[in-house]
Formats: sequence, C-alpha cells, structure tokens
Amino acid sequence: MPSQGRTSLRRKLGGRRPTGRVALLIPLVAIVAVAAVAEGWSDAETRASLVGIHRIKHVIIVMQENRSFDSYFGTYPGADGLPVKNGHFRACVPSRKAHQCFHPFHDRKDRNNGGPHQNSDAVADIDGGKMNGFINQVISSQHGAWCRAHPDWPNCSIGPRHTDVMGYHTAREIPNYWKYAENYVLQDHMFEPNLGWSLPAHLYAVSGWAAKCTSPTDPMSCTSDPYKPGRPGAPRPKGLQYAWTDLTYLMHAHHVSWRYYIAAGRSPDCADGDIACPAHKQAANLHSIWNPLPQFTDVAQDGQQHNVQDAKRYFAAARGGTLPSVSWVIPNQRTSEHPRALVSAGQKWVTRLIDAAMRGPDWNSTAIFVVWDDWGGFYDHVVPPSVDQNGYGLRVPGLVISPYARTGVVDHQTLSFDAYLKFIEDDFMSGQRIDPATDGRPDSRPDVRENAPGLGNLMADFNFSQKPRPPMILAPCPRRYVFHAHCS
Repeated sequence: MPSQGRTSLRRKLGGRRPTGRVALLIPLVAIVAVAAVAEGWSDAETRASLVGIHRIKHVIIVMQENRSFDSYFGTYPGADGLPVKNGHFRACVPSRKAHQCFHPFHDRKDRNNGGPHQNSDAVADIDGGKMNGFINQVISSQHGAWCRAHPDWPNCSIGPRHTDVMGYHTAREIPNYWKYAENYVLQDHMFEPNLGWSLPAHLYAVSGWAAKCTSPTDPMSCTSDPYKPGRPGAPRPKGLQYAWTDLTYLMHAHHVSWRYYIAAGRSPDCADGDIACPAHKQAANLHSIWNPLPQFTDVAQDGQQHNVQDAKRYFAAARGGTLPSVSWVIPNQRTSEHPRALVSAGQKWVTRLIDAAMRGPDWNSTAIFVVWDDWGGFYDHVVPPSVDQNGYGLRVPGLVISPYARTGVVDHQTLSFDAYLKFIEDDFMSGQRIDPATDGRPDSRPDVRENAPGLGNLMADFNFSQKPRPPMILAPCPRRYVFHAHCS
C-alpha cells in the first residue's frame, strides 16, 4: 500500500502520526477491506489481509493480575503514558488525609500494596473523568471489616504518604515485559471490560458478559450484573451459576479444541475485590473467581469440564506440540503479580509460559496475548470510554507476541477482552459471534460486545505476509536483574 494511501486512511480514522518505531495501527478488518479497494491494493494483498489470520492455529491468552497501564508502561517511549509538562508529571492526585496531592513516582520495589478494586472503587478512582480518587480509596478501604479485625495486616496500615498506587515501574523492574513490547506489540488502550474486580473480568474473558441468573439452567433468566455476578447467595456459592452462553459453547459446536489452564496454589485475590482477606485454595477441580468455566451451565451440558486443567499440562502440551486451538493460562497468588505478590515472580512465570511456546513445535502458528485482569487500584490517567451500561473499566497493559506480530509497535486502538473473543471467532469459527440471534443458544445479554462500534481489531497487530519470526527466548530471571535474588 503506498505511503500516501496509508496517510489518507489514517486521517480518515482520526489517528495520530507514528513516531520512530511507533506505528499507528488501523482498526477493524471491514475498514481494511474497504480501504484496500479505495486505496488500490492488489487482490492478493486484500486476500492476505483478510485470510491471513488462519495462519494462527493456537491462541494463548495469559491473564495476570492487577496492574494499570501507567503503573507498568507509563514511561514507555511512544505510548500514551504519564503526561509530562516541562519535565514534570502533570498528574497530582489528592489525599484528604494528608491535605496535599501526590505525583507519580518511580517505584523500585518488587512488592507493592496497590489499592481496592471493587466497582465502587473504580467509579471513585475515575471520579467523573478527573482520575483523582486513587489515594483516597486506599485510605478509606482500611476502614473495612477485615482491616478492623486485622489492623496489622500490611494493606491495613498504609499512610497517605506511603501508598504506592501512584508508583510506576520501568525496564529496571520489568525488563522482559519491556523487551516484549520493544520486539512485538504493546497495546496502550487495552481496557478492562468492566468497572471492577477479577470475577467479572474473567467472566468477560470467556463469555463477553457478566450477569446474575435466577435459574442455573435458563439463559434468559440472566440480567447484567458486573458487580456481583452469578446466582444470589454466598460469596463463594457451589454448583452451576452462569446460565448464559460462553465461548466454549461455540468452540464445542465448531469442533475447536480448548483448555483452561490454572495454576494450583492459593487464589490471587479476595472473593469480593477488597484490599485484604484470608487466602483460599485454587486448583483445576475447584471453582473460583479465576476458574469460572466449571460453573457455566453450557460447559457442563457439553461435558467439557475436563478441559479445565492444571497449568503443568500447558508446559507439557507446548513441549509436545499438542497445544489446543485456544488456551487460557491463569496464575496462582505467588505468580500473579497481584499485590502483595512479587512483580519478579509474575514476570518469571509469564516468561516461562512464553518460552515454552517459543521452544515448542507449535510456535510458527501461535499468537500469545498477555493481559492483566484489572487495574488493581493503581493510577492511570486515561478516562475509560463508554461502550454500554457495563463497561469499559480502567486501562491495563496488553502485549501481543507471535512470529507474525509486528515489530516494536504501539497499538493505539481501543481494545478490551472482547477483542480476544472476536479474534478467536474470526480465526476458528468463520466470524460467528456469541450472539443470541445466531448462535443457537439465546440468552438475554443486552448486546454483542465483539461487535461494539469502537472496538479495535487484533488483526492489525499482525503482518501475516511476513516470514515467521524466530523465537526470542528470554531468561525468566535475567542476569544483572535488579530483583535477581528474588526470582532465581
């Protein structure tokens, strides 16, 4: 495509001019197809842009915990990071208790505290677009029942001058994540699909919705509830909870293999999104906030519960060339990066996952998407866009790693976890959506999130006409790493 055509198309789409190695990516396959005709692409180029996705035979979604985009990539070159004016950060977030405001600062610690991340915290953090509630929410969260009973718990005794939600990390603390961004694709407008905590985020990641159902077997009994989804009852209810349709229903119908790999250990977070709580056990055979598929009615009806497996099987599948078409990989508390877990332990875990895929025989047909499930109370300066009554939430980091991924690109498209569903549906199911009107299992969802007008398309992060790039194997605990002693 001629450079003049690219420029005119970028102008039509309201994009910004690329700087250095940072390239503006064009959203939506439909727009690409129309533009191809308008700008004079050859038939061969057009076909490659539309069908090249099928070179991906293995999609791996790695979902970590509780980091905002600014907390990890706020100073990454070319990204929409922490705003600076005259060499100083413009943001200054107030604290009622300290009677002053606080600027972002370079957090050199491996262990962070973060902040509360319930729906009410997200609303307060955003504060009508002012993005200034982060510190006050940390302080107010310490008045909850858990902290009253456990005043010496680390997250229950943080003063306003010592909260780390305004902290950001750099390549010094997360060198591998920055190397992945430098060599593949960093997404700087990836938004959590909901305002709030982990359970709704994980439900959206597998189904495009979070709801409360009055019947465990009737998909039409569900109504939107991105705050406390499931069936009314205890915080950790047993039995089937989610009657609406999830992506595995379509994959089962289309004979698309999938696995949900979950690391055994302790759960990464509280069962209600609070800042502190007792730990709970996590395993493939236990339902939890991070393991919701066993409680989906259609998973049980299709006899697919066995596809939820221990994360150890992921490494065996990657090594043996038996990866399924779609994999979700979920950490335990130690490897999750959820405060107060070590950042270095999470980066080590993710690097091992990526290295395993790169070393295996399936690498040349694999796309890896790394994302963090919610913002974890950490500061972010971008106001989330309005999509529908249920989302989006705050920004989280997103990475795309593949032999066909573009090199050193920052993707500025508006994205959410719905884009992963869209990519999988386009790749393996001829574009069939989780759509009550067409999927054969009607539910009462208010809209089809994969078709949201503002949602970008992950295909823009790939160049399917390029020769597959060789693996970039990284040391899970790099030499001269500032936290080498912690993660080795």
